[in-house]
Amino acid sequence: MTISRESVLSALQKIVLPGGGNLVSADLVRALSVDGGTVRFVIEAENAEAARNLAPIEAEAQRQLMAIPGVEKVQIVMTAPTAARAPAPQVAARSGGDAPPSLKIGRHPTPQAGPEPVSGVARILAIGSGKGGVGKSTLTSNLAVALARAGRRVGLLDADIYGPSQPRMLGLSGQRPTTDGQMIEPLHAHGVTVMSIGLMMKEGEALVWRGPMLMGALQQMLNQVKWGELDVLLVDLPPGTGDVQLSLCQKAQVSGAIIVSTPQDVALIDARRAIDMFDKLKTPVLGLVENMSTYICPNCGHEAHLFGHGGVAAEAQQLGLPFLGEIPLNLEVRLAGDAGTPVAATDGPVADAFARLANRLIGGGMA
Repeated sequence: MTISRESVLSALQKIVLPGGGNLVSADLVRALSVDGGTVRFVIEAENAEAARNLAPIEAEAQRQLMAIPGVEKVQIVMTAPTAARAPAPQVAARSGGDAPPSLKIGRHPTPQAGPEPVSGVARILAIGSGKGGVGKSTLTSNLAVALARAGRRVGLLDADIYGPSQPRMLGLSGQRPTTDGQMIEPLHAHGVTVMSIGLMMKEGEALVWRGPMLMGALQQMLNQVKWGELDVLLVDLPPGTGDVQLSLCQKAQVSGAIIVSTPQDVALIDARRAIDMFDKLKTPVLGLVENMSTYICPNCGHEAHLFGHGGVAAEAQQLGLPFLGEIPLNLEVRLAGDAGTPVAATDGPVADAFARLANRLIGGGMA
């Protein structure tokens, strides 16, 4: 007899916890699997004392599951955080003083049926790249500012959880969001509504999280942030094709993805992988952007193509995808990002390049 996951969860929902609720509603069940007649899962208690108090619950779960026809073996592991485990970052008050009720970031994801819209957000655009070092995060912050200058209501979610750089590039380093214990109040910079895991950590602090924690953090930053009414939410993804990209496309209704690449062949190989990933996730690729396209010497005006030129446009044509534009390699971009004022917030040829990209997205109904 085939044992369904739903029948196991239904049995666990009948086991009432001492403080009310059940194992499933209290989000204590992890890594549930059904393999033939064997049921395995983990009960993740809050701490060692809670684990001891849950011993009768574990025994009851064993009894209830063994009563299901077809179940031959039940394997339950009780876990609890140890003192050596680093605590999850907590949201602190921006103005100092006593912190409001904490909102734990980095918990396990909560179940949902499929991709869901984010309240108040009309479109979600994922900004991706196949590899690091192509300037994806710099492009995202400048594109967000350019869209805001064009009159759009823009949000930016820094989903590069292992390497969050948006707080520095948008001038928000050292600032903290506030929370009422349920929802996070995001920060604002240069006309853009901003949320990043980096706002909840010390600059340079490393996150050592496995996939489920990343997925839970992303889910919270999408759905427990007061984004307000936005025309477009840009999501700055980490490089590559991993957990965060998968979670975003499975949890949120992503309108489309924009792929950023430099012109050389090595970068384009990885860009193709990113495009293939979004195709597999049924997320439309809206177009490609060539970053670090041209370098013009500020002293003599000579134009050089340090990474090649036109490779991304040719790749877009070959794949039948729109080529959205090119951004030059310019020292101003780096200096402005380090200073916390994106170059798109200023005036000049480089800012104009980002403005053209923003207008292309708006004109095409993508933002």
